[in-house]
Amino acid sequence: MSKKPSPALIAQNKKARHLYELDDFMEAGLVLTGSEVKSLRAGHVNFRDSYVDFRNGEAFLVGLHIAPYDNAGYAQHDPDRDRKMLLHAKQINTLALRVAQKGLTVVPVNLHFSKGRVKVEIAVGRGKKLHDQREDLKKRAADRDTERELARF
Repeated sequence: MSKKPSPALIAQNKKARHLYELDDFMEAGLVLTGSEVKSLRAGHVNFRDSYVDFRNGEAFLVGLHIAPYDNAGYAQHDPDRDRKMLLHAKQINTLALRVAQKGLTVVPVNLHFSKGRVKVEIAVGRGKKLHDQREDLKKRAADRDTERELARF
């Protein structure tokens, strides 16, 4: 018998595309506790100010807030702890070298389930200037208006 399919996408970091020019996407696993997975299944996650930090040849997801699970009992987790990411050493070294460059950072783009495991999609991002963000908003608004006009006919 096949397993019941789980919902694929848990949450998406919409601010990442607004604040950064993203490239070099990669998928990584996360080391989580049971109550964190239960809370993720309920969708209680916040990406605000989260990024990937490299320490001693390991990658950690910093600033990801996973709300405490209500029915966890005595074994609650720390909602703002640093979570270890599961990547190959070569991938970690490549990303760490790119982050050492000025203005680059690694940000989480989304969280999703893959074969019952929680995965995080990360991307290398270069911070946008304020005028670039405004130009993107103007371009998106213009595209939306043209689509609306074309849909009328």
